[in-house]
Amino acid sequence: MTMTLTTAQLRIAREIGEAEEALNTALLRQSSLMTSLLAARTDLADQPFVGQDVLLRLAKAQQGLLAAGGDLARVHGRLLDLNREMGGGGASDCPDDWRVATSLDDDATAAA
Repeated sequence: MTMTLTTAQLRIAREIGEAEEALNTALLRQSSLMTSLLAARTDLADQPFVGQDVLLRLAKAQQGLLAAGGDLARVHGRLLDLNREMGGGGASDCPDDWRVATSLDDDATAAA
């Protein structure tokens, strides 16, 4: 079965949006878990650093999701470039400059 450019654009646009939403949902759920863990430690533990190793691993997992989000933004941006190269139309719901959204460099954040 051959896919048309329009079909590919629609499918990819839907799936990149779903992937971005899934990452945000995962970050929100991990943040909620962090809040619950800290509340439980505050309310139930008799020592202030009970479960510190768990919190550190969860924070590391959150950093991984943030890094994955940056990579996904790069994928999104590159797909926009490819769409333009193939003569596709512009997308109004896409980031203006995905390169800024994926960098912590001083120059990139100053441009934002």
